[in-house]
Amino acid sequence: MVENPLNDAPNPRPRLPPGQRIYVVGDVHGHRDKLDRVHDWVRSDLHRRPVAQPALVHLGDLIDRGPESAGCVALLAAGPPIRGVPSVTLMGNHEWMMLAALQGGTHDDIDRWLDNGGAEALRSWGLKSTSPPRDWMAGIPPLHLVFLRDLVQTHVRHGYLFVHAGVRPGVELARQRQTDLLWIRESFLNWAGVMLPEAPALVIVHGHTPSPTPTIKPNRIGLDTGAGKGGPLTCAVLEGDGVRLFQAE
Repeated sequence: MVENPLNDAPNPRPRLPPGQRIYVVGDVHGHRDKLDRVHDWVRSDLHRRPVAQPALVHLGDLIDRGPESAGCVALLAAGPPIRGVPSVTLMGNHEWMMLAALQGGTHDDIDRWLDNGGAEALRSWGLKSTSPPRDWMAGIPPLHLVFLRDLVQTHVRHGYLFVHAGVRPGVELARQRQTDLLWIRESFLNWAGVMLPEAPALVIVHGHTPSPTPTIKPNRIGLDTGAGKGGPLTCAVLEGDGVRLFQAE
């Protein structure tokens, strides 16, 4: 586990008001152990450095690939995991794939999910990927399904837009397509200019595209460091105009 202050961000970050701090967690992918370690570190950080208005954001892809998708969903479906800290969880493309497969999906929907870690997720709920999808629905607690269906796709706070994959550059937020918010890669990642025309200073904080290290650029912060494929789970701490990082191996 590594705590790493970043004092040399390429451009000044948006400035959060005094007394506010946002903890942002990247793609978990079924690794409840890493998620627990990140939450424990957040508790410790708040104990060492109390703040009046902390917040916690999870960027989606709680599920698939790792062994504890059900445990990750159960934890967050039960309410904010850290007492006194409001929590927002975004929908990732893996949650979208799961719901599409469960809710009367086509064979393509089912195969897409199973090929991308869905079999491991089903196993964490004690289910078999060879069973009919109606058995999957019956075997997953209703609270978990309601939580997954209710996940939001975007969250804006003090100069930051939190979204799973990114945005289509040059398109207003209200006109963004769900497929872009959950799936976009190259056209977003390679864009060096303003992302949203109505909010030119907004910085996008996202996951979805894994990288060996977090990405800190003038217009975006990428936090998927491959937790689902053996990498660490990264948490960014936004406070004032600074960014700090913590990683759970």
